[in-house]
Amino acid sequence: MGIFELRRITSFTLVTVFCGITLPAFAFGDDDRKGEPAAAPAGTKKVEAPAPLTARERWLLDRVEQLEKRVADLESRGGTTAASAVDASAVPAAPANAGTSVVAAGTPSIAPGVTAANSGLSSSDRAAAVEPQAAEKGKSGAPQAGKEEPFSFADFTWLNGNSRTKDTPYATSFFTPEIRADVDYNYSFNHPKDDTIGGSSEVFRHGEVQLTQLGVGGDFHYDNVRARLMTQFGLYSQTTPRNDASPARGQWQLDNAYRYISEAYGGYHFNALHGINVDAGIFLSYIGLFSYYQFDNWAYQPSYVSSNTPWFFNGVRVQIFPTAHLKIEPWFINGWQAYGRFNGRPGLGMQILWRPNGWLEVIGNEYGIGEEALGVPGRVRYHSDDSIEIKYLDHNESFLSKAAFSLTGDIGCEHGGGVSCDTNSTHVIAGQKVIWPKQSFLGFMFYNRFWFNHDRFGLTLGGGKINNPGRYLVLLPPINGATAASGTPYFTENPGDPFKAWDSSGTFDYMPSQYITFRWEFDHRAANVPYFSGPGGVTPTNCPTAPIVENICGSPGAFVPGFTPDLKKIENRINLSILVKF
Repeated sequence: MGIFELRRITSFTLVTVFCGITLPAFAFGDDDRKGEPAAAPAGTKKVEAPAPLTARERWLLDRVEQLEKRVADLESRGGTTAASAVDASAVPAAPANAGTSVVAAGTPSIAPGVTAANSGLSSSDRAAAVEPQAAEKGKSGAPQAGKEEPFSFADFTWLNGNSRTKDTPYATSFFTPEIRADVDYNYSFNHPKDDTIGGSSEVFRHGEVQLTQLGVGGDFHYDNVRARLMTQFGLYSQTTPRNDASPARGQWQLDNAYRYISEAYGGYHFNALHGINVDAGIFLSYIGLFSYYQFDNWAYQPSYVSSNTPWFFNGVRVQIFPTAHLKIEPWFINGWQAYGRFNGRPGLGMQILWRPNGWLEVIGNEYGIGEEALGVPGRVRYHSDDSIEIKYLDHNESFLSKAAFSLTGDIGCEHGGGVSCDTNSTHVIAGQKVIWPKQSFLGFMFYNRFWFNHDRFGLTLGGGKINNPGRYLVLLPPINGATAASGTPYFTENPGDPFKAWDSSGTFDYMPSQYITFRWEFDHRAANVPYFSGPGGVTPTNCPTAPIVENICGSPGAFVPGFTPDLKKIENRINLSILVKF
């Protein structure tokens, strides 16, 4: 609303005041003229004193005077908008008996901290793109004037690994809440008698309804200061820490300290370029494309390239947005999915994320330098994880409303400490020739996603393959309670041990609301060596040498005389799940 329009309103208000003062004196009664003053005798000139102003009339006049002052002030300063012309604090309140309700008509109701979620940032990256964090000037994490918010130029909720929710209920300028629930039922056609499923970082029990994860938390943001917390209750609180061997070095039980937290960090947003964020704590890994949270993914069971690579990092990240289409993010972290360090050297990494338009995403994740083999100093790991996602069809009015695919390729290796990166190599140690076997990782995964009936239904077909000699990224089966730190003689992870695996899946989703997904999935998985839980299971039923405590005979992963775990080369599974995210 400009100054000219504001003058019109002021004039209209003056006319209203005038009418309110004068019209009552000339109001007509009914046909018998009841209530009307007696007519003055002909030829008599009557002079009446003005009636005193009522409380309502005085309030209206005061308001007009205030509006006129605001208009004059804006004219002197060259102001052009009415948004700053009317300051509620400058207008006197109406008297209690005035009988008037003042409403700012046409003013939208805006929660200052709410931003569209369709920028498509993953959960670990949320608020990373520079969210508006307060309504007050100078107390916002938003880009500087004239700077476009990163990745806000298109709807990226179609991406694999990104949440599809477009808004957050009950968000405020200080806190954006988040609640997640992942409940599933898994049926393995191998029918393990102990109901234990191995070889997955997402599926753990057979023939049971289980809570995989319950997360409660959200994002805090004010005055450019940021923090995020997400809890980790359910099976994830036990199964995720067991894949980290770093707590076995030193004291203080790091796995217990962190097991109920999936994300927890604090940081600061700098108003430079299109935004720079500096965060420290535990944040989710990007390696492997899929999100740690199943709600965000196209499938429940991702292929090995994702399932076997890190789900979290503990350290410091710096998110730099040179443009609205590009993010560069270096990491300084304790190690590869590690609460602590495995040896004497931390790890370094980086993500480069590029979205040139609304239908293409290119991601590169690089990791190196860290010594990730527990108790083997000098064995250094390198890894490159690269993905492309393309939306090749988008017709929301059609029955087939959208279609997209993702392709991910990983390559990596370890060298030193008895292994070589590219090939078997010969080394002379203490006058003896020693062969250091090849220790590497090579894999890919491909998924194609279809959306139907205005995105209410989804169908995903995909799979992948890996080759990991040395097995340093293979998830250890939980034989007799084995963990990444304990190892097990029943499935070795020695340098050069061969491991090749492949999988395929079909996933059908029903999404009646943006906040819930009903999922049905079939998974076929295979390996070149016995790996998956068979009918006999992986839990000892008798213990000749020690009492069974918590279904473990002796120490976790220990050899049990007379016991042989039942491992198979093939596993077929059905997954039924309900996934919720607010």
